Amino acid sequence: MKNDHLDADRAKSELLDAILPHVPFDGWAKPAFDMAVSDSDIDPGVAKILCPRGALDLAVEYHRRGDRAMVSALKTADLSAMKFRDRVAFALRTRLEAVDPELVRRGAATFALPQNAATGTRLVWDTCDLIWTTLGDSSTDYNWYTKRMTLTGVYSASVLYWMGDESEDHAETWAFIDRRIEDVMQFEKVKGSVMKLPFVKTMLSGIRAPQGCEDLPGKTAAPQDKD
Repeated sequence: MKNDHLDADRAKSELLDAILPHVPFDGWAKPAFDMAVSDSDIDPGVAKILCPRGALDLAVEYHRRGDRAMVSALKTADLSAMKFRDRVAFALRTRLEAVDPELVRRGAATFALPQNAATGTRLVWDTCDLIWTTLGDSSTDYNWYTKRMTLTGVYSASVLYWMGDESEDHAETWAFIDRRIEDVMQFEKVKGSVMKLPFVKTMLSGIRAPQGCEDLPGKTAAPQDKD
């Protein structure tokens, strides 16, 4: 196997495909990782280089694969007739439909461990950042943070609800998402009122989004309609 970026990506993808059948039984853990290495015929030494944390790195890759599927779907969907709140709800639904509930349940257990909590938190933040970015968010001030913070709460709650949802076609989850998005809209209205206070605007005026966030992959222009 050549040691270049393209082959590394392909090999990691093969490892991920190989571990998926084992995760429902063994979780994102060493036994599943070892079986994935064996099933994929990838040299154990190479697998260790690609995934130094073993199954945890493949759990991260599974999450990111779901992110990529969501972004691809959002880019090809016609969102022009949707209100912005409906676009966000559509993005959340698309993200959940890109993955398997049982694999996510196993992932949630893995990322709940103290040593993995920071990784899991970062993945959720990155997903919400991708949603705003792909939908065309152009904020570079404190709004960059508040939008992602509120959506992180909505996304996290929606995942938990979805994992336990036994309704047909997850209809109750989609209704749950709509209610949570409405809560966010109410928060934005309250935030708008608070920002009219001079001292608040002055206090937040120095907050800026991370440098270069406006150039993140997947960003497209979108009308910022007011709901």
